[in-house]
Amino acid sequence: MSIFKGVGVALVTPMTEDGINFEEYGKLIDHVIDGGVDAVIVGGTTGEPSTMTEEERIEMFRYAVKKVNHRVPVIIGSGSNNTVSAVKMSKIAEAEGADGLLVVTPYYNKCTQNGLIAHYTAIADAVNIPIMLYNVPTRTGFRIAPATAVKLSEHKNIVAIKDASENIDDLLAMCQACEGRLDFYSGNDSYTVFLMALGGLGVVSVVGNVCPKEMKEITDACFAGDYAKARSLSFRLDPLAKALFMEVNPIPTKKALEYIGIKAGKPRLPLTEMEPQNVEKLKGVMKDLGII
Repeated sequence: MSIFKGVGVALVTPMTEDGINFEEYGKLIDHVIDGGVDAVIVGGTTGEPSTMTEEERIEMFRYAVKKVNHRVPVIIGSGSNNTVSAVKMSKIAEAEGADGLLVVTPYYNKCTQNGLIAHYTAIADAVNIPIMLYNVPTRTGFRIAPATAVKLSEHKNIVAIKDASENIDDLLAMCQACEGRLDFYSGNDSYTVFLMALGGLGVVSVVGNVCPKEMKEITDACFAGDYAKARSLSFRLDPLAKALFMEVNPIPTKKALEYIGIKAGKPRLPLTEMEPQNVEKLKGVMKDLGII
């Protein structure tokens, strides 16, 4: 059984100077669920977990599960470059009610492919909920090799992969190697239609923070086999997808949410507020699309 089919939104974490802004976090969760999304991803890259304390991450897990209240699956980002830490956070996420886990590859210290297998196996052995591998070489400097993904798919708890590779050849190789073994989700909004045409089940979306309904329309069109409609919708949203990555994610997305009435606050250092010239570009794109 798949964790979800369609749009999973990689949620921004609204913040104040004092911590997580749970009032605005609740507004964001309601906004995306009311927009029809199929899952929420808590504490992924977009949620800035690397600059949170362990206590804040646990508070975030607990709040999100309670606020969602079984309306859609809650997938919690529990990864780390430290296997012991990743195991600990994965067990806590399960205890707090996560429906699944998003586990990024080890970053900075990296590892061999055999080390990657050992890392993921240790996490998968420690929990009893499904795990989505997270391949994002531009962030981690390290990729999951197709043969490694095949090996990991043998574990009963490793059921899916979010692939944010920007190398089409790598993505095709992964899809071919893992067909029928792992559910595939695009980690890039712009690749949603492409990956779903290859058999993917949807997208873990950043754009969905701002435009959940529109992203849902794209995946619905793909499932209906109407790829002409899906392409048209995707082409229309593509300027926003690009604008939200003009600077490091989630800097632009936090600014975009501000313009639709959700106070996401500043990103935490070392991330900074959006450069003024890019703010104007983002506003222009949002106006062109009728969002503001």
